[in-house]
Amino acid sequence: MRFVLILAFSIPLFLHGQVTLDDTVVHDKVMVCPQYSSAWTGGDLVHRFGFMNLVGFGAGYKFRNNVFTILDANFIFGRTVNMTGLFDHLVDDKGNITDVNGDIAKVFVMPRGFNANVSVGRLFPVFGSNKSSGIFIHGGVGYLLHHLRVETQDQVVPQLELDYKKGYDRLSIGVNTHQFVGYAFLADGGFYNFYAGLYAQQGFTKNQRTIYFDQPTVPVSTATRLDLQFGLRAGWFIPIYKRKPKDYYFN
Repeated sequence: MRFVLILAFSIPLFLHGQVTLDDTVVHDKVMVCPQYSSAWTGGDLVHRFGFMNLVGFGAGYKFRNNVFTILDANFIFGRTVNMTGLFDHLVDDKGNITDVNGDIAKVFVMPRGFNANVSVGRLFPVFGSNKSSGIFIHGGVGYLLHHLRVETQDQVVPQLELDYKKGYDRLSIGVNTHQFVGYAFLADGGFYNFYAGLYAQQGFTKNQRTIYFDQPTVPVSTATRLDLQFGLRAGWFIPIYKRKPKDYYFN
């Protein structure tokens, strides 16, 4: 992890020291971008999970007319689970879940997920003379997966091990649409290239399990879910500049 962080900060610093307006094409840029999003949940998703985080990485291309194409992927994680009674049937008369040794088990549940997206957007320069900075808007479609991670650490609880976890994990998979509106700043050359704004995602997912062990007599819904996330997103553009071809003159 330390090596990745050093590399991520070293690349733009190297570019800042090596790239100037004289030897680059500043209008067309290939870029990579680490990003973070905060996400509140809505729709059907709020009945399962609360606040979540998205940490991701993207790559894109900015054309001369300020149109962007972007591919990105994000790991989704959080700590708030809004479901109750998941393990009530595993609790003994003293209110505990026990492991194979008869010890009190510690069971953790955490939201987890993943998405991968393709986006198209545009930057509208409305402030100052920098034509590569301004209002940044994009939207697109992608793949969405989310589930409940069940963890017993080093303890062994037979009812919550291996494939038995699938009876509780609420795995859902589908497609998503998403939108972003904010501000982006791209320097003509150098380190300061960032974006920040409002982010929203609409997931159209389906349950992937046929039975939930905490509700064995309740049929699992086959309807399409509407899983909403909305919040703030910020990221750092790391441009990869293309050098202009040098002119040569012969007498």
